[in-house]
Amino acid sequence: MNERPARSGLEPIARAEESARPSRPQTLRTAVRMNFRGRSVRLRGLRLPPTGIWRWLAILGPGLIASSAGNDAGGIATYSSTGAQYGYELIWVMLLITVSLCIVQEMCARLGAVTGRGLLDLIRERFGIGWAVFAVAVILIANGGLIVSEFVGIGAATELLGVSKLFTVPTAAALIFYLVVFGNYRRVEKIFLLMTLVFFAYPVAAFMAHPHWGEVARGAFVPKLHRDPNYIFLLVGLIGTTITPYMQLFQQSSVVERGGDRIRYGPERVDVYSGAIFSNLMSIFIIIATAATLHAIGKNNIDTAADAARALEPVAGHFAGVIFAVGLVGASLLAAAVLPLATSYAVSEAFGFSKGVGLDFRRAPLFFTLFTGLIISGAAAALIPNLPVIKLLVLIQVLNGVLLPIFLVFILLLINDQQLTKELKNTRFYNVLGWTTFAIIALAVAIMLLIQFLGLWGVKLFES
Repeated sequence: MNERPARSGLEPIARAEESARPSRPQTLRTAVRMNFRGRSVRLRGLRLPPTGIWRWLAILGPGLIASSAGNDAGGIATYSSTGAQYGYELIWVMLLITVSLCIVQEMCARLGAVTGRGLLDLIRERFGIGWAVFAVAVILIANGGLIVSEFVGIGAATELLGVSKLFTVPTAAALIFYLVVFGNYRRVEKIFLLMTLVFFAYPVAAFMAHPHWGEVARGAFVPKLHRDPNYIFLLVGLIGTTITPYMQLFQQSSVVERGGDRIRYGPERVDVYSGAIFSNLMSIFIIIATAATLHAIGKNNIDTAADAARALEPVAGHFAGVIFAVGLVGASLLAAAVLPLATSYAVSEAFGFSKGVGLDFRRAPLFFTLFTGLIISGAAAALIPNLPVIKLLVLIQVLNGVLLPIFLVFILLLINDQQLTKELKNTRFYNVLGWTTFAIIALAVAIMLLIQFLGLWGVKLFES
């Protein structure tokens, strides 16, 4: 008898024999009649695989969740500030970022399907424990701050709806804890997908604002640059907010958790592209909504996402403010769930501990302990009176911006490892787009840090 050799470490995986997996899943008819001990038994209610539009909707999962979670409280504040200060002029940047987001997220999904391992796990195995510990340290600092900002966003949005944050923040934390700890992955994923429906609030707010669609098209396809520090800061902020390291961590770990494999890789790519496009369309609608209302009347300063929601009320009516607040609650809830999960996955993978929402405290103690600690500490910090939210968000964006190019190098090196990925390694086209994305982001981060450093000494790189 021929036995298939056991898989060990990260050695190349041999292509499975055609007989090992059928070319398509075998299914039973919806009703089957069988003879059982002389009796004729009719089995009904057997499920057929989804077809048509339902087949494509069934594909959606980690890609949509990871990308949509990027539209968190800090993201909404950045997109709103962009629209309020520069109108439609930065929409073209969002179109370019969408391409980069698709490329980066798809590479992580492919790595997860090919290896069956998370990103930090691969970094530890291929580059050593030192790099893994460094990545974990930065992730804990950056994601810890982001988690606090998500609960701050939940509290600010619900207070716009007339409900105190002293009630909603602990309730949100308890809800997220229950879903993850007492649910399985399929159930949690479905609930996360339902949360993304709130993002449809932003197109509604944008259309209610009656924007000038000719100017929208000009801002999307005619790049316009300004030589002032604030413009460059927002340009970098758009990149850092839209493509963040925790999205790559969650994307790859979730594909592994979902059971993606190299032989039938394909639906994961559709999921990634759909999620990136959907998420950034919602981001563009936020820019359009604030540009058509706040920028049009000369109100250019927005301090928080909650201020953006209030600012829409006198222009587009109270209904628009409520819609914006609902969108902020949903965005912050989704990110407040994804961020602790991504962080717990990363730390557990880096040190080789069991992880996964399909396990429990006994089988994955570090994973669930860290997840619980991040939820509790984030919610508790969000309840601190007069929390300097803006300074916190700026610091977090800088940390994420510095971390992202490092992760992009790891991702590009891993996805081009012939021994690891075999026929699913990057093509030349993907490498050009991937390394170009790295170069642009690294340059943007360097410029932002240089401006901030020179500003400490009173030197202005660009005049306002």
